[in-house]
Amino acid sequence: MIEVLVVDDDIRVARINAAYVEKVAGFHVAGEAHSAAEALRQLEALPQLDLVLLDHYLPDETGLAVVQEMRRRGHQTDVIMVTAARDITTVQAAMRHGALQYLVKPFAFAGLRAKLDAYAQLRRTLDGGGEAEQAEVDRIFGALSAGTEPDLPKGHSPTTAEAVRRALVNSESPLSAQEIADRTGLSRQTAQRYLKLLERTGRATLSLKYGDAGRPEHRYVWATRT
Repeated sequence: MIEVLVVDDDIRVARINAAYVEKVAGFHVAGEAHSAAEALRQLEALPQLDLVLLDHYLPDETGLAVVQEMRRRGHQTDVIMVTAARDITTVQAAMRHGALQYLVKPFAFAGLRAKLDAYAQLRRTLDGGGEAEQAEVDRIFGALSAGTEPDLPKGHSPTTAEAVRRALVNSESPLSAQEIADRTGLSRQTAQRYLKLLERTGRATLSLKYGDAGRPEHRYVWATRT
């Protein structure tokens, strides 16, 4: 089992994230922490930890400060940042301090599952040990970036998927398939097909708008904006 420490200043969010982790095969939540000091205490008390899901905005220190202190103390536990901090400076600093992944709040379960699955794949690759040829190195680094975007099924265009994604991200409110079609120049049927794909992979969230009569209208919002 991959032992995980969940760190978030919001107790409710920490419990939700912990429940998400427990739903992914091969992962176990060893502990929760709600401050930088508590996170560092847990790291000392739980030497078997493999991974920390780390919020950046903590009441006493930042998540990046926690990573720096971890490394100063000799802890090599892996880190995935799970935070609402989305400024490029913070993202870049997280990379420089050794965070393996960066997940922006809020997110759907599928988003976290993709990151954890990619991490598990990385662990399996590294557990083999030995020397690495270029192909093996490429697989290792590929595992780090896995789970960023869903693989498109056969017959789907990355350009079209990006157009639908951009329309959702740039909208301040949920959009219907027809509204997506109007904004992108796609047909309504094509827009609906890509919206369903994004919803299945956790990238978009579906809601229903009920009118005076007839079937409810399906409306979609980018998952990181809900």
